[in-house]
Amino acid sequence: MTRTAEASAPILTDALRGSLSQAQRQVNALVLGKPQEVRLAFVALLAGGHVLIEDLPGLGKTTLAHALAATVGLGFQRIQFTSDLLPADVLGVSVYEAGSRQFQFHPGPVFTQVLLADEINRAPPRTQSALLEAMAEQQVTVDGTTHPLPDPFFVIATQNPVDLSGTFPLPDSQLDRFLLRFSLGYPNAESERALLTGADRRELIAQAVPVLGDGEVQALRRAAEQVHASEALVGYVQALLARSRQLPGVRVGLSPRAGLALLRAARAYALLLGRAHVLPEDVQALFIAVAGHRLVGEAEAGSGAALAKAVLHAVPVD
Repeated sequence: MTRTAEASAPILTDALRGSLSQAQRQVNALVLGKPQEVRLAFVALLAGGHVLIEDLPGLGKTTLAHALAATVGLGFQRIQFTSDLLPADVLGVSVYEAGSRQFQFHPGPVFTQVLLADEINRAPPRTQSALLEAMAEQQVTVDGTTHPLPDPFFVIATQNPVDLSGTFPLPDSQLDRFLLRFSLGYPNAESERALLTGADRRELIAQAVPVLGDGEVQALRRAAEQVHASEALVGYVQALLARSRQLPGVRVGLSPRAGLALLRAARAYALLLGRAHVLPEDVQALFIAVAGHRLVGEAEAGSGAALAKAVLHAVPVD
């Protein structure tokens, strides 16, 4: 597969390129020792998708979400998902106003630009599904009336492993709304020492200065759409999709929508690395985060991430 640029470079001003680099540096200074995971969060933001961070409590999931929200400088709301949370607590509710003799809609916390859905799998399925329309179509419908959400609209959801008590597994339709799913894992020794001896992360995040605004985010998204994906690269993605449907142990393979998500993410990844074209390495770096939560395997086949890794290894790069 040729690796030469086949399109002109995305139009990024020096100021915008510098702001993007500064934003990544600031988040990396707040979330220590996780540069790839921070890059994945920016990939989701630039690709117009949503991100699901799954890991044990106390490993920095919420810190990453707060650090990113503080850095991009967009409107921010947090919902702490619990077992008694209702859909109206997320979307809002229509209340009868005696003075006007009409029902007035009172927007819920979903009406924001960056939404932190903290511990999303602690809420029952009915409440989880309240986010489906919002994440897929950037709008919500309440009492038959459709309300548009702000643009950009970006969901950062965190969840605990499904084997912990008090969790409700997200349905496949909900998982498919997330562009990327990844874990943080334990920090390395150097980063953990810095966390133990350094300032409190909450104080540092409170002092963080917004680097990007909605105008810059929109410009970066347009630039990501301009990143070139060659015919050969698209063929490689299609081969991955086809192999996922044929791999032993896979009950549900990747859909065409998953392929579109992979290409969108790869374009954003290339842009973050300063390139005007997508390489196979970009697709490979993202494939498990994009495909792992979309593959459904047989009971003995292992996790979706393991299946995604097997698909990746089974498809050579021409």
